Amino acid sequence: MADGLKVRFWGVRGSISCAGPEYVRYGGNTSCLEVTAGGRRLIFDAGSGIRTLGLDLVRQAPLDLDIYFTHTHLDHLSGLTFFAPLFDARNSVRLWAGHLEAPHTLKSVVNNLMQAPIYPVTLDIFRASVGFKEFRCGDTLDCGPITLRTAPLNHPNGATGYRIEHGGKSICYITDTEHRDGERDKTIVELCRGADVMIYDSSYTDEEYERYRGWGHSTWQEGVRVADAAGVGTLAIFHHDPSHDDAFMDDVARKAAVLRPGSVPGGLPRVIVAHEGLTLVP
Repeated sequence: MADGLKVRFWGVRGSISCAGPEYVRYGGNTSCLEVTAGGRRLIFDAGSGIRTLGLDLVRQAPLDLDIYFTHTHLDHLSGLTFFAPLFDARNSVRLWAGHLEAPHTLKSVVNNLMQAPIYPVTLDIFRASVGFKEFRCGDTLDCGPITLRTAPLNHPNGATGYRIEHGGKSICYITDTEHRDGERDKTIVELCRGADVMIYDSSYTDEEYERYRGWGHSTWQEGVRVADAAGVGTLAIFHHDPSHDDAFMDDVARKAAVLRPGSVPGGLPRVIVAHEGLTLVP
């Protein structure tokens, strides 16, 4: 595992996973990121993309892993019970959430998911050492050599944004969040100030947004505006709506490149549309 900070995208789709030839290039799995730095591996969200990540990791046991949730809506949780490292007694896996309010806890949410008649097996099926950890959204968390700053996002039932820092580099993960017309979200701008990479909820276009007001999501154009306001190096457009196929996302990529042309020092483009398998090294 390399020491420098990097992120790999295992799932980039929002709301529901989708399959078909029209989703081949960008991918149809829901949210999952793998961040590595300083010999540590952090996973963000457990959408359907975490299944493939687990298959990649399983041969590396024993594993010591942390999974951080932005929130626990189903598209960010649906892959957890298919994550192979949870079924190996040699592994330790800690699950973290900062958005839940009493009486809900992360353990109770996962336990409720794995109950009849919704699911055939319970939490007892896991063989790894599994810990459930709660924090307050807004806390700063230490994960060995990696520092995580957190902030609340504007999403139904709450969500957490993360700033991941290591070795003078930073990656911000901002999904799912809804912007407010005509103003930048000051909390997000400050969390992302000067970040090398910002991964942003770009579910809709500005033209589509009015139809989905109140659903808790933003637009790729707002992502551009936030990135510019915060002085972000690279904007990664993320959480693609299931109705946005490869051709649609190609068009978004062309239009976004006009608004944020060129590259940052080091070679990353100033804007990129995330796809499964993409790795960014700030």
